[in-house]
Order: sequence, then structure tokens, then C-alpha cells
Amino acid sequence: MSTNTPHDIRIAKLTFAEVYPHYVAKIEKKGRTKLELLQVIKWLTGFDEDALKLLISQNVTFEVFFDRATLNVKSQLITGLICGYRIEEIQNPLTRKIRYLDKLVDELAKGKKLEKILRG
Repeated sequence: MSTNTPHDIRIAKLTFAEVYPHYVAKIEKKGRTKLELLQVIKWLTGFDEDALKLLISQNVTFEVFFDRATLNVKSQLITGLICGYRIEEIQNPLTRKIRYLDKLVDELAKGKKLEKILRG
């Protein structure tokens, strides 16, 4: 399954700053911590807390966010369904990276152990 161009463009232009609070709320509602979320984001992107704060203050789009990221080499091990799309079949590289992050946040919220989420 591939995503369509309007969908790809729409999510590429979302800012990390507008989505991040939703990630925090989602995981905290399920009893997980912001520290665990930061650990997951750092594993995927290489961004530590200070880097994330800077990116949020700069109001960067997901396109810029992932341009600046150093994606974990194990990220291709992230598979499954997210938002109705099978991650491994998403054609657009940026959309796939955004869905990697969404999937990791979902796994954290569902109570999966960090070792499993971080593909260790």
C-alpha cells in the first residue's frame, strides 16, 4: 500500500511542536513517562532532550525534523500497521519515517517493554 501525494504533503508540513504534545498526552494517559518517550525518540532520531526543545522552539516541520535526524540503523525493523497503513509498504521515505515514530509512540502507549520497542 502506498500513501497518496496530498497525504504525504500534509504530514510533511505538520510541525513537530504541534504533534509532540499529543504524543506526550497519549503515553502519559497510559501510565508511561515523558522520559520513556524521550528515550524512544532519541533511539529513532538521535535527538536528545535539548535538541528536541530547540526543534520545538524553531517550530520545524516533520520534513526538517527528519532531514536533521540521524535515523537508527534498526529503524527498518519497525513494521506493522499504523493509521491504516502497513509501514513497510509506504513508498514515500519521509512518510515512512513519520510513521516509524507514530508506531513507536503507539507501542510505548500499549505498554510494550522498552527493550522490544528499541528493537534490542
